[in-house]
Amino acid sequence: MLQFFSRYKFFLVVLLVLSAIIISIIYSILKPKELLPVFQPAEVNAELVDSTLHYKKKYHTIAPFSLKNQNGETITEATYEDKIYVADFFFTTCQTICPVMTDHMAQIQQELKNDAEVLLLSHTVQPEVDTVTQLKKYALEKGVNDEKWNLVTGDKEQIYNLARKSYLAAKDAPYSPYELIHTENFVLVDKKKRIRGFYDGTQPEAIVELLKDIEILKNEEDH
Repeated sequence: MLQFFSRYKFFLVVLLVLSAIIISIIYSILKPKELLPVFQPAEVNAELVDSTLHYKKKYHTIAPFSLKNQNGETITEATYEDKIYVADFFFTTCQTICPVMTDHMAQIQQELKNDAEVLLLSHTVQPEVDTVTQLKKYALEKGVNDEKWNLVTGDKEQIYNLARKSYLAAKDAPYSPYELIHTENFVLVDKKKRIRGFYDGTQPEAIVELLKDIEILKNEEDH
């Protein structure tokens, strides 16, 4: 028996290696690929969605936009062409959830600082206060990387419509037209401008989940 193993030692080792490779390939083929859902307005809390979209069940994407960032540069949907990005809504003088959300955005920025495939986008809900100058001051205070993260301001009606009709991330304020009650939601958007996830931007565990989902989305879109 020992003589047999000695004679065919090389063959047996090669056979074992090939078997391991074949088993690994079969497992990878049979293992279900992780995919993130594509969110439609009809699946989201109706309070966060414009009434015209409550029953929309397919083909929802982020609408074109044109806003100014902290450097006075025009930011449009083309800025995020072929990019995965995380969007949210805030205002610079907010003393409740915004500071925590901004800190968590800064954490995402740090985690993905070398990943050119993923960007960040924060919209002010008080454009009348959050001018380009104010956003620049805030950006410097919070360590915003201009190459990675845009803080944007602009026409109030446009921002309102983006929040309610595109990102599905803010409640309507009943006391005045185009006023918003922004939520803690971080919105994950894919390269096709579809919503792929909502995350509580105030919760550390949600940020961990978001970072994991970004990797799933990158893997999905690379194949």
